Amino acid sequence: MFETIELKNTIGDLLDSQTERYGDREALVHVEAGTRLTYREFKAECDRVARGLMAVGIDKGQHVGIWVTNYLEWVVAQFATAKIGAVLVTVNPSYRTHELEYVLKQSEANALILIGQFRTSDYVSMANEVIVELKDSAPGELRSSKLPYLRNVIFIPQPSAPETKTPDGMWSWQDIREKSAEVSETELVRRQASCHPDDTINIQYTSGTTGNPKGAMLTHYNLVANGYYTGEGMKFTEEDRLCIPVPFYHCFGCALGNLACVTHGSTIVIPSEYFEPLKSLEAVQKESVRLCRGSRLCS
Repeated sequence: MFETIELKNTIGDLLDSQTERYGDREALVHVEAGTRLTYREFKAECDRVARGLMAVGIDKGQHVGIWVTNYLEWVVAQFATAKIGAVLVTVNPSYRTHELEYVLKQSEANALILIGQFRTSDYVSMANEVIVELKDSAPGELRSSKLPYLRNVIFIPQPSAPETKTPDGMWSWQDIREKSAEVSETELVRRQASCHPDDTINIQYTSGTTGNPKGAMLTHYNLVANGYYTGEGMKFTEEDRLCIPVPFYHCFGCALGNLACVTHGSTIVIPSEYFEPLKSLEAVQKESVRLCRGSRLCS
């Protein structure tokens, strides 16, 4: 039976408390990748990545850009950064080079997580065009003239991409997972305890049809409450499974999708890396989904 949660809460503490309640229930399913994680497994992975991010020097209040489509790692990064008080800066997967540069510069990003490519966009080439010093830098030691705050670039390999070798100058996602051994669980608990519900934890860029995008600053409390009340409006329970074909970089995916599920002990069902109508319908059928996010944002 669904239990009421504490809304004035941090995202990290929310995940911990929901894991205590629903530990053996499925938290996340990535249908295309064939991956399933219970709440207990999901929390363990988030904690591991959180400690890895701490190990490479990401501090509370620093900004971490994420330029990734709908992979499991996106959701892990969402909760891992929240646990250490780092601010996740969501980057539109459709951005071109000048837009990437603008967001990283304007947000004063300290780190960037990216995949290799999306449709016709070669993210690695675009990143190297913006960060000309990257290829000649050791991972974690970047010094960029255009982006003076940026130190770490983290690469997530894609099963669908032909090039899975970690590009020069970047950490691999597995590197971050392995570096978690350098930071104790006690250090993570201490860092997480320093976070407050009113701390900014997410910056999402939004704008009209003219001018540059503006970074909207969102707090733990804002996101937890939005997720919770969205789930309440749709009558979520811990028995429910929500199909999320909409992009995670937008609040519709990461807040009204991922956090709506976690606030209710429900299951996040990711049909595919990006919206494909048939794969979404197949996921609904295969995973016995009752609820689905959907809008023109899917395209």
